[in-house]
Amino acid sequence: MAAPRHGAFHPLTVAAVDRLTDDSVALTLRVPEELREDYRHAPGQHLTLRRIPAEGEEVRRTYSICSPAPAPDGPGPAELRVGVRLVEGGEFSTFAHKEIAAGDVLEVMVPAGRFVWDPAAAPAGGHYAAIVGGSGITPVLSIAASLLAARPDARFCLVRSDRTAASTMFLEEAADLKDRYPARFQLVTVLSREEQEAGLPSGRLDQERLAALLPALLPVAEVTGWFLCGPYGLVQGAERALSALGVVRTRVHEEIFHVEDTTAKVPAAAATAPAHGRVTARLDGRSGTWPVRDGESLLDAVLRNRADAPYACKGGVCGTCRAFLVTGEVRMDRNFALEAEETEAGFVLACQSHPVTEEVEIDFDR
Repeated sequence: MAAPRHGAFHPLTVAAVDRLTDDSVALTLRVPEELREDYRHAPGQHLTLRRIPAEGEEVRRTYSICSPAPAPDGPGPAELRVGVRLVEGGEFSTFAHKEIAAGDVLEVMVPAGRFVWDPAAAPAGGHYAAIVGGSGITPVLSIAASLLAARPDARFCLVRSDRTAASTMFLEEAADLKDRYPARFQLVTVLSREEQEAGLPSGRLDQERLAALLPALLPVAEVTGWFLCGPYGLVQGAERALSALGVVRTRVHEEIFHVEDTTAKVPAAAATAPAHGRVTARLDGRSGTWPVRDGESLLDAVLRNRADAPYACKGGVCGTCRAFLVTGEVRMDRNFALEAEETEAGFVLACQSHPVTEEVEIDFDR
């Protein structure tokens, strides 16, 4: 069976809309049988949802899959579930909270993302841990549930930070994991704006606090893999705390949520600006070469000629537009999606890359 195309969207029916908190909902999407292999996902991947208003520009947003991944030797998923937190002024999240209902049809891209637990590459058993903030619980919920179900000898420690108990997403789902795996799943909750009757005192999970807390919770040096997900400040603080505790960088996996000004727009002058180099891009087995306008990213140059080029946020956060730099040199404005190992191996974010050399070649198929 052929692999699904990178930027392919398919219409999926909304099976249910469940309110999690006052400002978050879970959308359950029904996957028809003929598309289930296309929507087979790894634990931690995300979906890009697209809305095309009657008036205005197309809107795309990425939301992590919270449901467990299907078994490698089993059928693809019949349903997928994502969590959507309401963002002030957010066009798609407002639409999800106020308008989407069961029975509606949404345009959904096939799963993407590399913030994953890979069962094939993981050693037997293992001790894993995650530090998440707010909606950062969403992909980690899929990772933890999939790992614990697939590896009977694995352990998972989840440290989650939320503002208040009422704002905590997937509270019941996390509690269910604790009930199902009491000896192997450790759940630690910290509230930044509310005192708990039991447990840790309130306050932010910053670098200093994490550096003191983590060794008291688990054997830091024995943890096979760390998953950090949430707002930029929390993830950076957790990364620095782990570094100070001697954790090898290759064991740390990150996904940033909520970076200010994540939606980059093409400068208005770019449409008529003179060409500044050329980009050759390979996508789904086909290649083309096109000019890159001054001020234009490689992604936008490709999109002018290939509407199926993969992208979502255009802000260097989601990693949907990841491509391999075959030849030439580029400048990336920002990068919150690729890990150091990926950039060192030659991968770039097409939405943030501008040509430095006259000729640049990228490959979306790698």
